[in-house]
Amino acid sequence: MGPKDVLDYAKKHGAVMVDLKFVDFFGTWQHTSVPIHRLEESSFEDGFGFDGSSIRGFQPINASDMLIVPDAGTAQMDPFMAHPTLSLICNILDPISRQNYPRDPRYIAKKAEAYLKQTGIGDTAYFGPEAEFFVFDSVRYDVQGHQASYAIDSAEGHWNTNAPGSLGYKIRPKEGYFPVSPIDSLMDLRTEMCVNLAKVGVEVETSHHEVATAGQCEIDMKFNKLVTMADQLMWFKYVVRNTAKAHGKTATFMPKPIFGDNGSGMHVHQSIWKEGKPLFAGDGYAGLSELALYYIGGVIKHAKALAAITNPTTNSYRRLVPGYEAPVNLAYSSRNRSAALRIPMFSPSPKAKRVEVRFPDPTTNGYLAFAALLMAGLDGIQNKIHPGDPLDKDIYALSPEERKDVPSMPGSLSESLEALENDHAFLLKGDVFTKDVVETWVEYKREKEIGPVQLRPSPYEFFLYYDA
Repeated sequence: MGPKDVLDYAKKHGAVMVDLKFVDFFGTWQHTSVPIHRLEESSFEDGFGFDGSSIRGFQPINASDMLIVPDAGTAQMDPFMAHPTLSLICNILDPISRQNYPRDPRYIAKKAEAYLKQTGIGDTAYFGPEAEFFVFDSVRYDVQGHQASYAIDSAEGHWNTNAPGSLGYKIRPKEGYFPVSPIDSLMDLRTEMCVNLAKVGVEVETSHHEVATAGQCEIDMKFNKLVTMADQLMWFKYVVRNTAKAHGKTATFMPKPIFGDNGSGMHVHQSIWKEGKPLFAGDGYAGLSELALYYIGGVIKHAKALAAITNPTTNSYRRLVPGYEAPVNLAYSSRNRSAALRIPMFSPSPKAKRVEVRFPDPTTNGYLAFAALLMAGLDGIQNKIHPGDPLDKDIYALSPEERKDVPSMPGSLSESLEALENDHAFLLKGDVFTKDVVETWVEYKREKEIGPVQLRPSPYEFFLYYDA
């Protein structure tokens, strides 16, 4: 769809406003809106001005003028606005140089796609994330100098078996996978989410209740090219949250909102193609090509540094805990979900051959995560990093002595940021990431997230130590 097509599309749907969406450095959609008459064909080159200093991770105040330039190919009608609103995803440009802004995550993802072609290894990288989430009936939290608390509730929660008006049918911990209604109370809500996703051009493959109690869900999107898939992940989060809100509920992609039950991950399926042919299919282990094994080797080698991007919050490491059923074990296997990298075996078709990286979670910035995973895999291919033998065992069932030889993911955001500082040369190839991007990411996470969390006592510390 070109600029003129977008204007015709907006007119056809009676749009009265244009919503200009862009992603901040850490993965949250931001937006500004203009009346439809302000959108012209020239707008797709000239863009619209905004204050970059007010956006997390962007320009300092002394160089704050920036441009958002809409991408005509992203035009959709927003399904949630009361008045017909055209939505456009935008790129960020410097108004003086007219160059793409190096800290724009969407630009970084575009550079990763371009670098793949530049290497000659392939011309297309496909990604398919499985972003799990919780739907709660209420959430309350309070953080002050003298008190802190949080409380979530869900009609499905196992703790509500004795609540007034309870009809039973609660989900016991770790027993929420695939039950039918009335135990799964969210089927209609998920279906409405699927309908709304289709309205914005996102193709859904499956929808189901996930393992945890209290409304854990999964809706899987069909794989797509890297940048397009990152765009669709932004729509996915937007649709899930707004559909839940329309029904008086709240949705969260926080990895570990509930103690004692499964957290929310975002398994990322990925493959490389060239001239319409899948490059991950071959006659090796699990039907993989040697190139695919090298890709796996690159992801495993750089996994600890990748975690700073794919698992970017302190809460991410409440889920990634060694010794529990979490994808912390840096091994690969076919069908085996206790390994951090799995080769799905649902179909014998070469087109279905892919690698599933299981450690990321849905708080990640999809543009950066997909780009970083691709860069790690390409580094593995370029340097022929073989991942070693597969581990076709239940790693969770291994003894501590047996498990000590299996490397694992970092245990904290601090550890992953340190790994990224020490291992990021693979991200800098082709100028996909820059040193400034890496340094800004690390500095912000330490100053704005790790430090404030470390300084605050938690309620459980009172339980442990108040009478010490």
